[in-house]
Amino acid sequence: MERRIAVAMSGGVDSSVAAWLLKEAGHRLTGVTLKLFDRGEDGPGDDVEDARGVARRLGIPHYVFDLSQCFREQVMDRFAAAYEAGRTPNPCVDCNRHIKFQALLRRAGELGCGAVATGHYARVEEDRGSGRLLLKKALHLEKDQSYVLYALSQEQLSASLFPLGGMSKEEVRAAAGEQGFVNARKRESQDICFVPDGDYAAFLRRYRGREYPPGPFLDLEGNVLGRHSGIVGYTVGQRRGLGVSSSRGRLYVQRVCPRENAVVLGDSGSLMSRVVLARELNWIAVPRLDGPVRLRAKLRYRQQEQPCTAEQVEEDVLRVVFDQPQRAAAPGQALVLYDGDVVVGGGTIMEGERDA
Repeated sequence: MERRIAVAMSGGVDSSVAAWLLKEAGHRLTGVTLKLFDRGEDGPGDDVEDARGVARRLGIPHYVFDLSQCFREQVMDRFAAAYEAGRTPNPCVDCNRHIKFQALLRRAGELGCGAVATGHYARVEEDRGSGRLLLKKALHLEKDQSYVLYALSQEQLSASLFPLGGMSKEEVRAAAGEQGFVNARKRESQDICFVPDGDYAAFLRRYRGREYPPGPFLDLEGNVLGRHSGIVGYTVGQRRGLGVSSSRGRLYVQRVCPRENAVVLGDSGSLMSRVVLARELNWIAVPRLDGPVRLRAKLRYRQQEQPCTAEQVEEDVLRVVFDQPQRAAAPGQALVLYDGDVVVGGGTIMEGERDA
């Protein structure tokens, strides 16, 4: 008997159309909306009602799963700890790895579902030669989300469906409109879901219940340039909001140093790196890298991937040498390797070796 599929329905247009496509293809579906955190006065009500309305229109059962404790431990706590350690985390990677394709899949299994579908723009295909499942970019690159899915395992990919991998956003909205979905023109969220105003420092003060003391802005030689307002307010490559001037021109955050409670500033050229190291590796297209390999890599979600040579120098250390120096390799961000439209794998950036 065909496995039942749990569709993660956020209340947005993407997941709604994903559910419709699967229903049209004849799959047995269960709609699931996740309660991940307390939204306060804004509440999750509208999103839940939108998801429930689409599920009702499709004639499929709908449930709300409370995964807030797991989300707090695996996503929000990790996010806070990373910022306090001077890193720049990507919580969407952790959410996909630990929540949507692990905790959700486990809970969905209790309802008899053997797979999870989401509204991500990406594709999964089997490599007949190796037998491995490949994570591939969406056909319409302007919406590709393969970068934030690089940490999924073979087991997780085997139970994952991405119905929107071949569609554009315009096609998705048009389909939602044709089906009369209430969220056809719903605005997309551009910020981290639990920090909708984008003020990470204010969120961390509330979430951790603590203040982060001011400390020195230092130049690359260790000279004091001014005072910062708490290290959680700064990330590598940042220029705005520093409040420090220099006769050498614009200043940018080079490093955040929690132990010294210092933020190091320098010019734009000092941000450039040809060599970047990563850890917490996850391989998709291959079991591991055997020797140096020519690939392309991204250091952040919106970046165009860049040509490089990648080598797994230790079991959990990746060394990537870019053909051209890259700007602001921020520790904590994801480094993702591509071979054409295939995600080879990736890891978490450790550090960059700055060009002289």
